[in-house]
Amino acid sequence: MVEIGVSVAAKVSEYLVDPVVRPLGYLFNYRTNIEDLFEKVEKLRDARSSHQHSVDEAKRNGHEIEDGVSRWLTRADGFIQDASNLLEDEKKARKSCFNGLCPNLKSRYQLSRAARKKAGDADKIHGDGLQIEKVSYRPPLQEIRSAPSEALPSRLLALNEVMEALREENINRIGVWGLGGVGKSTLVKQVAEQAAQEKLFDKVVTASVLQTPDYRRIQGELADKLDMKLEQETEEGRAAQLYQRMKKEKTILVVLDDLWTEVDLEKIGVPFPAADHHKGCKLLLTSRDKHVLSNEMGTQKDFRVEHLEEDEAWVLFKNKACDTVENLDLQPIAMEVAKECAGLPIAIVTVATALKNKSLPAWRDALQQLKKPTPTNIRGMDAKVYSSLELSYKHLQGDEVKSFFLLCAIISTNDISIEDLFYYGMGLGLFRGTNTLEEAKNRTDTLVDNLKTSNLLLETVRFGFVRIHDIVRNVAVIIASREHHVFALQRTTLRKEDWPSMDELKKITWVSLDQFDCDELPEGLVCPKLELFGCYPNQNSCMKVPDIFFEGMKQLKVLDFTNMHLPWLPSSLRCLENLRTLCLDGCISRDISVIAALKKLEILTLRYSAIEELPREIAELTHLRLFDLWGSS
Repeated sequence: MVEIGVSVAAKVSEYLVDPVVRPLGYLFNYRTNIEDLFEKVEKLRDARSSHQHSVDEAKRNGHEIEDGVSRWLTRADGFIQDASNLLEDEKKARKSCFNGLCPNLKSRYQLSRAARKKAGDADKIHGDGLQIEKVSYRPPLQEIRSAPSEALPSRLLALNEVMEALREENINRIGVWGLGGVGKSTLVKQVAEQAAQEKLFDKVVTASVLQTPDYRRIQGELADKLDMKLEQETEEGRAAQLYQRMKKEKTILVVLDDLWTEVDLEKIGVPFPAADHHKGCKLLLTSRDKHVLSNEMGTQKDFRVEHLEEDEAWVLFKNKACDTVENLDLQPIAMEVAKECAGLPIAIVTVATALKNKSLPAWRDALQQLKKPTPTNIRGMDAKVYSSLELSYKHLQGDEVKSFFLLCAIISTNDISIEDLFYYGMGLGLFRGTNTLEEAKNRTDTLVDNLKTSNLLLETVRFGFVRIHDIVRNVAVIIASREHHVFALQRTTLRKEDWPSMDELKKITWVSLDQFDCDELPEGLVCPKLELFGCYPNQNSCMKVPDIFFEGMKQLKVLDFTNMHLPWLPSSLRCLENLRTLCLDGCISRDISVIAALKKLEILTLRYSAIEELPREIAELTHLRLFDLWGSS
């Protein structure tokens, strides 16, 4: 009986007392509920900001955002907006009643109750955010497809011949050869696209080999196409990973573009196309030299890509110059200009692009320039091709983009890092009218896009990199040497007699030494006008640098020592009072404290370097705007 009485009393309390006490609780805890909501909104805002930073970084790296993350951000945004509106309403209510001296009890009750509920919602959303472990994912890479153009009969015939060879059961090694710039890479790219569309193979993967094969880069390009991550550190380990992955595909086409000499397939990780290795694997290779294909790589069928005949050259030229050549007064001159390009597609495309929408006098001037005698000692090209490419350079609008193009040509013979172009351009002061790093980075991207549009820079499959055709680079280096006294040396052994004379050194403005071997840099170089010194020796170079090396280079603005093993930096580095960009990427050094003397230094990069200890003196670099330590130990 007592238990029944207690139960009845509890129910009476629930129905009569609680409805009275609970509203009073909202009133008594009004300030606490409002402040609690404010704190939880700020906490959620910080969490949302942190996730947004991760999302922004992922997008910059070309990643896709997880759907759950996007939904959480939208949910958090909506909640923060609603909660902020409620807190704003509370402020207005407080002001309308003389800062709480004569409160509106009904309004307080409603606001306190809503605040408490939203505080609970904030905890839930924040908790869901803490459960997010992965913000983004890398989507499968898509091939960069060529812009559609009018089909040329000779190229269509070549495409069909190569496709027919791929369909032959007993043919597994096919070669495509021809002059540089004649269209080999374009042809095999179209073959790869068509083979993928027709599903001739389970997988089609491509990579550029280039004049000096970088096996790690080639492995990376193939791995990207296979949507796999190479986890091994050594080339051998990465090759084993690639080999096992390719063996899993029943049929696979491997396209290796731009071979200059024999390439070790095993070292890359490509299965040899044979019954005892991988019967379903086929190779498609390109080279300027037929001997490389048939004798060194053992191709079974080779197809030569020839210059375009006059009628096809004109079709391609019209396609790139667009409506400009439809002008009846201009057309005869345009046809003569097209003839001067000697049927080489790279020359036709660059010249037509440069002259598009130009006036009749500009076309006449271009024709006159193309007929001038020019250097002919460039491997794989004649004077007409040189003239046509130089003309494209001359038609770039302004000194800024011209200098930027020449910079692209001298700093690397392989893929060109857009980030490096940004660092160098900043140091050289190329980007006129920019005040912030963001403005300079935007200018870098704009210049890169302009050069791509002019067909002077090419896309790559690597994010943040571009390429330059080797013939275009050769022409650019000659122009840079002639007009700007640039000394560029690539892929060779650097000897003392290779350096310019003392008189020439006094005029030199840029020096670029790329992929070279050398025991020691010379002493006593006097280069009073030198602004850029780029030194990129072969991997793990122990080249010695004299302690007084920089004493005659006091105007130097950009210095790049990549992949150097230096126990300590030369003390003459102190002389570089005008240095603004210093790159020590991939370097191994015990002591770099001398950089404290570089008072005007704005950009310092130590990417992938092994520095024993970062000196405290770095704090003395009061003009430093960017310090890049990515991948360093």
